[in-house]
Amino acid sequence: MAAHAARSTPPRRGRTGLSLPGRDTLAALLASVAGWLGAAGVVALWWADTGSVVGAAGWLTGAGRLTGLLAGYLCAVLVVLMARVPVLDRTLGTDRLARWHAAAGRYTISLILAHAVLITEGYALTGGTGPLRQTAHLVLDYPDMLKATAACGLFLATAVLSARAARRRLSYETWYFLHLLTYAAIFLAFGHQLSNGAEFTGNPAAQAAWYVLYATAAGLLVVFRLLAPLRFGLRHRLRVAEVRPEGPGVVSVRLTGRRLGEMAAREGQFFRWRFLDRRLWWTSTPYSLSAPVGPHGMRITVKAAGGHSAALARLRPGTRVWAEGPYGAMTAARARSRKSLLLAGGVGIAPLRALFETLPGDPVLLFRARTADDLVLREELDAIAAVRGARVHYSVSEPPGLRLPMEPGALRALVPDVAERDCFVCGPPGMAQAARTALVAAGVPSRRIHQEAFAL
Repeated sequence: MAAHAARSTPPRRGRTGLSLPGRDTLAALLASVAGWLGAAGVVALWWADTGSVVGAAGWLTGAGRLTGLLAGYLCAVLVVLMARVPVLDRTLGTDRLARWHAAAGRYTISLILAHAVLITEGYALTGGTGPLRQTAHLVLDYPDMLKATAACGLFLATAVLSARAARRRLSYETWYFLHLLTYAAIFLAFGHQLSNGAEFTGNPAAQAAWYVLYATAAGLLVVFRLLAPLRFGLRHRLRVAEVRPEGPGVVSVRLTGRRLGEMAAREGQFFRWRFLDRRLWWTSTPYSLSAPVGPHGMRITVKAAGGHSAALARLRPGTRVWAEGPYGAMTAARARSRKSLLLAGGVGIAPLRALFETLPGDPVLLFRARTADDLVLREELDAIAAVRGARVHYSVSEPPGLRLPMEPGALRALVPDVAERDCFVCGPPGMAQAARTALVAAGVPSRRIHQEAFAL
């Protein structure tokens, strides 16, 4: 393990100030309350249209109606969570939005399956038919049910592909495109809710509310995932300026464009990049900024971990680039003090290198990698440490004996005041989880541990 420290000049203040304590927690609470109030409104709609329930058929049918309404409501919530609304992204963070999206998806699938089974059984008991015959009757004879059945199949396919075991076997690009089937499923399922839902039949107010709910979700999606990136691309006109090797399988891509000084991007954030190259134009992939954005350009640093990331090494200068963003809330605005600890693993150094340069106060950086050659951007980190009077520590697995254990005692020995610091973590999932566990055991409150994944 090697360490570097310098104390020649005072630290440079970052461009962003410190946030009020608990702002992200308050935003998450308010968003949760809003979501539960919406669900309560759906239950109230069902309750107002439900009379006395008689027998097993009545209970099954009533439960089927309720689960269907809640599934329809969660479909709109899923769209909002995928719409990349800037205010939600900045206050809640992409990582939390991704977790909420995954949880809402699981609940939606469960409610859809429960709705299908309960309604079918309830109608079968009421009509005195068997489940298979009743299923055929519902699918073939009820309005919009063929589309709803196709939607159910798409939802189930998405759920299977999103399972952890299946997700590990798919490339990010394949998973991303298959995940977009959710939009088609929601579109196909919408019609049968209004044409077959007892709560909406003869109830113009309920119909109008449902249209407003879905129109709002669709509007957010169109504005922030279609129109905003189009405006961004026309305004900044990004192009690849340089592709530079940084280490084994790692390159930095520097981009230039127009009016970059006006770009509202903070250190620690990421963009979704679409390189208009014949090999890459068809997909957009998230990569973090590895340096502050300025009039000179912007930069990402990427490790070859799949087809898309490996192809970046072959990009030609002048290639046009479309970008969506900036996204993410792992910025200086999350900090509650003027002391910070940054823990990077491998190419996870990219967003933390930018933060190391600009975080106000006293930052300490711990950079872990497999070998010394994998300590990419090391010269830049040493230069930043020298200018800021900051500390940077390096830890490698090979050769043996130079690896700093990710455990609380080692962290306290390296950074005695670790419990008083805001901690920013970025690296492979195993390293990030080990770091979080060690930090909590070392006395760092969970609210001061900041990490982010960008799966949406």
